[in-house]
Amino acid sequence: MADKEPVAERPGAAEEEEDASAAAAAGEEEDTGAQVAPIVRLEEVAVTTGEEDEDVLLDMKAKLYRFDKDGNQWKERGTGTVKLLKHKETSKVRLVMRQAKTLKICANHLVVSSTKMQEHAGSDKSCVWHAVDFADGELKEEMFAIRFGSVENCKKFKDLIDEIAESLTKNEGKENEDSSSTAGLLEKLSVSESKSEESVKAESTESGKEAESKAGATPSE
Repeated sequence: MADKEPVAERPGAAEEEEDASAAAAAGEEEDTGAQVAPIVRLEEVAVTTGEEDEDVLLDMKAKLYRFDKDGNQWKERGTGTVKLLKHKETSKVRLVMRQAKTLKICANHLVVSSTKMQEHAGSDKSCVWHAVDFADGELKEEMFAIRFGSVENCKKFKDLIDEIAESLTKNEGKENEDSSSTAGLLEKLSVSESKSEESVKAESTESGKEAESKAGATPSE
């Protein structure tokens, strides 16, 4: 009778059993349910933009340029979002533009009655205007040029600013008329008061003369 041949073990069987045991042990350790508290607590911080008390009249993407007087050339100021904001209490409108990535302010000025938009020569997508700007933390006279992605957006921007400036001009004219009317009324009142005072003085003088005349007259027998 032939001897039985020994059964050869499958290569790597022992290693596989060890790996399985290690994985099971690791699984048991991971499933402990322990909670690790964060080392640093991050608290929410309220971020203000200064635009909380204003209503947005216009919000568009554009590229802004400013004219460098020293170099006699246009320089790019930034690419981002230009807004027209109307204050809820004062009704004043300002133009604000921030750079897209950094949110740095590259234009910040009021729209006043003298604000006049002009088409940029050679481009129907651009406008040019003068303003007293406060973007750098101090008032400076600047000449800006802005370029939009379409003719329609440029026209909408220009028309809205022209409308605001025209409305301010009418209001200023009305205020001047009211001031003139008030000044006229005050002048009339002053003249009337002067005449009244003169009349009182004249009457007092006449009364005094009449009293003196009666006092100096010889009584009749």
